[in-house]
Amino acid sequence: MSNSSSRSWTSIKGSLFVEQSGDRSTISQVLLHGFTQTSRSWNRYIDLIDPQQSIIRVDVPGHAGSSTVAADLTTTAQMVVEQCGFGDYIGYSMGARLALHIALLQPKNVRRLVLVSGSPGLRTPEERLARTQSDELLASEISEIGVADFVDKWLSAPMFSGLTSSREEIQDRLRNTAEGLASSLRLSGTGKQESLWDKLQHLKIPVLLVVGAKDQKFLQIGSDMKNAIGPNAHLVAIENAGHSVHLEQ
Repeated sequence: MSNSSSRSWTSIKGSLFVEQSGDRSTISQVLLHGFTQTSRSWNRYIDLIDPQQSIIRVDVPGHAGSSTVAADLTTTAQMVVEQCGFGDYIGYSMGARLALHIALLQPKNVRRLVLVSGSPGLRTPEERLARTQSDELLASEISEIGVADFVDKWLSAPMFSGLTSSREEIQDRLRNTAEGLASSLRLSGTGKQESLWDKLQHLKIPVLLVVGAKDQKFLQIGSDMKNAIGPNAHLVAIENAGHSVHLEQ
């Protein structure tokens, strides 16, 4: 993992741990990471961006600098907007679900939306209940075995088969706490999220849906989302990439 050493970072005060870098006169790219990651997980991407471009990276509730913050996605959306303001919101996986909440709840604060391996949630109450139950088992497991063993098990899942994590990237995930990750699952897990499928039609801003071509589940979800959103949505499938598109390619 790069340290984005060409940039200097300034903390933005608020409920969450948030850092900004670059020229604030430019419209910020607000980066929202996935489960077990941290704001630094975006560093590979950040290093490809013009150093003058304003970047805001966020530790979402239950993670790294925001480990002690407990909040559901709706509350988190408000927290993020209060600290980050108007910008282009980019989210991966769990962060994509959060970015989607922000775009729907605070549309005036989002110029463009980029969802990487994102989902509007599960469609039926039965699916959400089953997922909530499985997430509760995971939350209990984190508390039992600790972060290090859980991260090893988490990254061994088939959906991450195309991801090669450096030692530094693994160490970064270990900045998380068992209590924080368990709280994140219980409050912001997919099972706890309301279905946003019926609200996608209300998105009027440009939406870019990015998926890995090898991630068949999210490729289908992305296609369905594009159809639900309408002509302002574009779907891009990255060849030879799975779920962690931005880290694999």
